[in-house]
Amino acid sequence: MSAVDRRKQVLEAAAKSFALFGYKATTMDQVAKIANVGKGTIYTFFTNKEELFDEILHGAILEMKRIAERTIREDRDFFDNLYRVLDALLEFRDEHALFIKLSQEQREFGTPKANDSLTKVENVIVGYLQGIVENSIQNGEIKPCDPQVVSFVMLRLYAALTADFNNLREPLQKEQIKEYMLLFLAEGLRSPG
Repeated sequence: MSAVDRRKQVLEAAAKSFALFGYKATTMDQVAKIANVGKGTIYTFFTNKEELFDEILHGAILEMKRIAERTIREDRDFFDNLYRVLDALLEFRDEHALFIKLSQEQREFGTPKANDSLTKVENVIVGYLQGIVENSIQNGEIKPCDPQVVSFVMLRLYAALTADFNNLREPLQKEQIKEYMLLFLAEGLRSPG
């Protein structure tokens, strides 16, 4: 087996281990066992568990960026693209076993690496949204504003409507979420009178 294949095998095993056990509980011995390689083979490619984890997280973030880029449609308006990108990114995050386990680890143990990783993912999403907002300001689709602040608020609002609100009552349907996003972001709360 070539070094490239063996490295890929180690990465796949590590991704599986981190998704099953979290960052804190994953050991290099577990990764070696899942990959069916000696522990020394892992150290041929990665200095430590943190470097191995960072490589996996980086790969997941790149996949999120590819998903977002495929979701944007030039023939759609800002708010439709925003909704589509947020939906795709959060769906990916919510279905990706690594992010689910990191969220659980953050809640239950407060593991700093889990917290830092989830913050990094959120920052990538906000940064991507910021580019969309900046383009929309330049195109005159939305009024001038601080793109970073608006992007952060949009992400948090969407996350609140899709996940956090579910703790209060029955989940909102996708169309309801879209209507509230438009109400709060596009139209504001001000009465027309």
